Amino acid sequence: MKLAINVDHIATIREARQSNEPEPVLAALLAEQAGAEGVVCHIRSDRRHIKERDLRLFRETVKTKLNIEMAATEEMKRIALEINPDVVSLVPETPEELTTEGGLDVISNEKQLLPHIKKLRNAGIKISIFVDPNLKQIEACHKVGVDLIEINTGKYADLKSGKERQKALDEIRKAAEHGHSMGLEIHAGHGLDYKNVLPVAAIPEITEFSIGFSIVARSAIVGIEKAVKEMIALIEKY
Repeated sequence: MKLAINVDHIATIREARQSNEPEPVLAALLAEQAGAEGVVCHIRSDRRHIKERDLRLFRETVKTKLNIEMAATEEMKRIALEINPDVVSLVPETPEELTTEGGLDVISNEKQLLPHIKKLRNAGIKISIFVDPNLKQIEACHKVGVDLIEINTGKYADLKSGKERQKALDEIRKAAEHGHSMGLEIHAGHGLDYKNVLPVAAIPEITEFSIGFSIVARSAIVGIEKAVKEMIALIEKY
């Protein structure tokens, strides 16, 4: 089981004061040294946290795997082709959202996604789609030719212990099994933290977690390296 750390919220702190610190690339390098096997960031159309300058620094310094989340737009495709990350994760994006609110509707956007994905794959970039645990949507991901999917765990993470949370966990498990059966690499993330990650980590088809906010929040107390090591210790129990 691998951990990829999302460093967006390091940049959020920086932008809160329009400062030069904290430095997202430094957090990424410390996370790698602590055992993270990937660095994730989301460049948004409004540049509210991650900027092109950050992407260039990540590309020059990240030694594990650089995964850039972005919307499937012409502007973002241009950026991806310029930076050449290891992975591009296609996500939905709306200006008013606080964070990504749900998975990409692949079924409705298939015609737009097909040439977009083909262009990026032809450049040697691996493509992921952030998708809800919906079997039809996962089938559509396979149809448009992606290499992997990241299952949205947000619904599960937002629920308290009980029947509804167990139902949400079962949906994630079924989605992971279904995607894996089609040959997709399965990742998961969104809203996961030190208290709720274990049941999801027990799903064998999931090979990597993308976790950001909870690790960054924890790092404010114990430091980024310790926060990363604590999360890795949890997910490696399975």
